[in-house]
Amino acid sequence: MNGISGRILRIVGILFFGLTTLMNLLGGIGTTCAAFLTEQYPNYIALITQGKQWLYQGLVIATVLTSLVGIWVLIELIRGKKNAFRNALIVLKIGTLLAGIQFYFSLQLFGKAAPANMKFYFNVATLILFLIFLIPGVKKHVNFSSDDRGSGVDIAAGLTAITLGILLLTTPIWAGASHSYHGVNWIDLLKKELNLGGIVLLGAGMLMIARGFFTAYFHEFNFPGPEVSQEQ
Repeated sequence: MNGISGRILRIVGILFFGLTTLMNLLGGIGTTCAAFLTEQYPNYIALITQGKQWLYQGLVIATVLTSLVGIWVLIELIRGKKNAFRNALIVLKIGTLLAGIQFYFSLQLFGKAAPANMKFYFNVATLILFLIFLIPGVKKHVNFSSDDRGSGVDIAAGLTAITLGILLLTTPIWAGASHSYHGVNWIDLLKKELNLGGIVLLGAGMLMIARGFFTAYFHEFNFPGPEVSQEQ
């Protein structure tokens, strides 16, 4: 493994963490109606009959809060701030625990876990990836505490933004089946917000990647900067 592969793994880690954070946020928001307006959603009436409404309300609040912290940590990872990797591990452990609890009780109460199962799988996969980064042979090449402001940061941020944007725009496709009741897709309640967020992220991601490539181009060809040479 060399420096290039280490930077690639760093980008992959940031990308996975971003996807997991977004899945947690969407999962928390998506469970809000079922947890707090249960009587209006017959599919989830078992929360009341089995006395578990309080649990899902707590999961919603905890998941959304964890996601908001995850957004902050994602920015810290991209910027290479100190302790960002440690904080990411903490967020992933909490996210995995919360998603696991919802996964288990969804199976017990409703006989199915979608889409809570996908949220759990994302958290587990990303947590495993970050634990791999702790292996000594990998850790020395994958630096999440780099203060580098060059093209790598822009490209990592751009790829993450584009991927998250696509995920938002396609939410009705991959989450619609599990959020439909009597022909009504509950995703439509947030369709405008999802589309707007997806378009903004796509545009911002493309601009960041373009800036990253321009930065790499100027650096590669060593265009003269404003420095003035000093004669001795």
